[in-house]
Amino acid sequence: MRMNIIKKLPTTEEIIQNFPLSEHACERIERDKQEVKDILAGKDNRLIVVVGPCSAWPFDAVIQYAEKLKQLSAEVEDKLKLILRVYIQKPRTTKGWTGPVNQPDLFAPADIEKGIAYARKLMVTVLEMGLPIADEALFTHNAKGFLELLSWVAVGARSAEDQEHRIFASAIDAAVGMKNPTSGAVDIGVNSVIAAQHPHIAVFHGNQVETHGNEFAHLVLRGGVDGPNYHIEHIMRAKKLMEDQKVKNPAIVIDASHDNCMIHGTKSLERQIQVVHEVVSNLHDFPELKHMVKGFLIESFIKPGNQKVDGKEAQDIDMSGLSITDPCLGWEQTEKLVKELASRL
Repeated sequence: MRMNIIKKLPTTEEIIQNFPLSEHACERIERDKQEVKDILAGKDNRLIVVVGPCSAWPFDAVIQYAEKLKQLSAEVEDKLKLILRVYIQKPRTTKGWTGPVNQPDLFAPADIEKGIAYARKLMVTVLEMGLPIADEALFTHNAKGFLELLSWVAVGARSAEDQEHRIFASAIDAAVGMKNPTSGAVDIGVNSVIAAQHPHIAVFHGNQVETHGNEFAHLVLRGGVDGPNYHIEHIMRAKKLMEDQKVKNPAIVIDASHDNCMIHGTKSLERQIQVVHEVVSNLHDFPELKHMVKGFLIESFIKPGNQKVDGKEAQDIDMSGLSITDPCLGWEQTEKLVKELASRL
């Protein structure tokens, strides 16, 4: 293999020992995972809302955001199950920053050892506050020490067609949202759900294993190159495909961001608000579809918008909660949207 060994990384056991989780927090994770599954199965009438910054950076701003979300969650918990996005790994179409788990200091070389410590400490801190968390399953080789902390997991648009990620999703003991590919094809998204729900024979840590299949794998509609796919016709198509294939616990989560919030080729952060309200309004007119849509994904941080970091010095970066990747709703917009959503249910 054409590579150089840079340094030995800590074992999973060392990671967990350095940043342990209390017994109370462990029990809370299991309850949160079950609540999410109950919502997807129709046993709980609330909606799931996975909300938070595009990238979980910087540390202090994410914690400040989590404190705000914790309070908001208590206000709407009878209608909504709020889950904080703690996305520590970022897929790139070509090249670029791959998240704080690889490079926690944007102005220093990549350091995965420090990144692992950053990510584990951040997740544990949020969990000890009492908030459930979500992340994307991107680097499957670096999941130990993180995966067991998650109440909801995403498999992204660039990964959902990949066999390794489908097998990985089929082994996860938490609900997994399989995104449609960047093309926007709903049928391929449903294929990913089917694959994740079924058992697979695979190699895992030197063993031949059979995954159990994840009956709580579900579809996430995130739009595509041809435009949004959150409209009624897309939901109806997804519903028919899943029913025809006898998908277990058929469910759809709408990603209000990404290609669902594009206007003339540019991402509009405010359009996330419109997407959420439009979906809710449409579902009132189509009650046969209402039971299929189980929640939303929303990109949000403390300040609205985003900032570019390329070519800037560290002192020129806003560290108080302004996204360094995709534009996000600000906190005031988020709080208003979440409360409005709860009031409409």
